[in-house]
Amino acid sequence: QQEKEDLQGKLKLREHLSRTAGKSEATPAPSKNIDLEMKQLQWKLKNSNNEITKQSTTIKSLKNEVQEKEERIRELQAKISRLERDLNMKRHLIEDLRSRLKANQENEKTSNETLESLERKVKALAGDCSNKKTSIDSLKQRLNVATKEKSQYEQMYHKAKDELEKKDLKLTNLESKMIETECAMTELETTASQQLHGLAKQSGQALETVQKQLLLTNDKVEEFMTFVKALTRELQHSVQELRTKIKQAKKMGEVRACKKGLSQESVQLAASILNVSTTDLEEILEVEDDEETAKTKMEFEKDTEWLQYIQQLLEAQFPFASYLMDAILEKLNEKKKLVEEYSSLMKHTV
Repeated sequence: QQEKEDLQGKLKLREHLSRTAGKSEATPAPSKNIDLEMKQLQWKLKNSNNEITKQSTTIKSLKNEVQEKEERIRELQAKISRLERDLNMKRHLIEDLRSRLKANQENEKTSNETLESLERKVKALAGDCSNKKTSIDSLKQRLNVATKEKSQYEQMYHKAKDELEKKDLKLTNLESKMIETECAMTELETTASQQLHGLAKQSGQALETVQKQLLLTNDKVEEFMTFVKALTRELQHSVQELRTKIKQAKKMGEVRACKKGLSQESVQLAASILNVSTTDLEEILEVEDDEETAKTKMEFEKDTEWLQYIQQLLEAQFPFASYLMDAILEKLNEKKKLVEEYSSLMKHTV
């Protein structure tokens, strides 16, 4: 627009100059240069007009675009405001839902606890119902049995009633006979009392003989019990003696082997170092180790268990002879093995 105004000013100036030049005769008119400049200025004016029209069209299109974008911005702002309202509402809704969720979770915990308690009650009630059902079934069976028995007893009652009527007739006949037999009964009572007195004397004598036999059998049983207890104690004592003899034989063998490995001078030297006598040194060498003490403890516990088992067998009900025989044979076999082991050790030591 400024170029256009400048060109229009220049054209007006040129026209004014041409007019003034035509009027003045003294100065010659450079018409050709002025025409060329006029043409150039007109051409530039056309170009500027074309540019102006183009730029005006672009400005109009840009204005339209700006209006459209402003409308779009207004719509987006309205949409953003709606979305912000929706977002705030959704936030409030989420907070409400969270509070409701917490309340529901607490309610769920309480409801779960109540549900568990109700389930336990239901299980207990189911167990009670099953027990009651079984008791009802048993009662039904008893009722059926009772009804059957009732029907049987009713039949028996009718039969007994009929028989009673028959027996009433017989009773009237028998009463007449009873009077006759009472006299005979008095005579029989006197004779029976005499016979019963004799039988009472005989039964008293028989009871005395039975009591004596019972006392004898009790004495025999006690003697048998004392015999078995003494036999088991003697077996256990002999087994323990054999074990101690075997241990002593093993120790003597170890001591002898140790003495053979050590010379008399080394034994005396060790005694002098320990500041003890040679006999005390031998006793120190003969000390039992922990394994041997544990073994003896286990053997003692087994012996006590065996004696308790024998006592239980004697106190048990009949029959117990086979179990008692097995237990005693077990101990005898153990004694036999210990005797063989002791004899073999004594042979090696000799």
